[in-house]
Amino acid sequence: MTPLELLDALEDFVKRETKDILLPVRVDRKSGDHKERPAEVYKMRLPTKSAKIERIPYLLLQYIKSTDTQEPGQRPESACMVRIVAATYSEDESEGAMCVLNLLTRIRVALLRDGIIGERFMLKPPLEMIVYPDSTAPYYLGEMMTEWTMPIIESEVQKIWQ
Repeated sequence: MTPLELLDALEDFVKRETKDILLPVRVDRKSGDHKERPAEVYKMRLPTKSAKIERIPYLLLQYIKSTDTQEPGQRPESACMVRIVAATYSEDESEGAMCVLNLLTRIRVALLRDGIIGERFMLKPPLEMIVYPDSTAPYYLGEMMTEWTMPIIESEVQKIWQ
């Protein structure tokens, strides 16, 4: 099972858990309309450089690293780290920061409750979450670091030689 499959499963999970949270969208200068929508979910990178601001609110799922280990006398282990970045917008600074906290908390609670996504990826503690206290108004950011136990990939060569 690859990190690509983990990102796909995590994308489905995050979309399902956050689809009912309506968040403020930057005001359209031409129409002056105030709109709301759920956060869009992206994997690895945003589609364009300008999307960092234009696509807010969004959640970005980023593969960080994988580790495959086997201690003597122990079963092999495979783990993968994924960072979840949350970005929101609001003219009200308190609301903007609360929107980030709301998104990340919803995901955190769902991950801790379920523990397994895609029927094969298991969450490993600790689950770290931060809402950045920086003054970036009207944009607000936070992130969550997750680590996942993944099914191991067996060596075909070892099976032949055993």
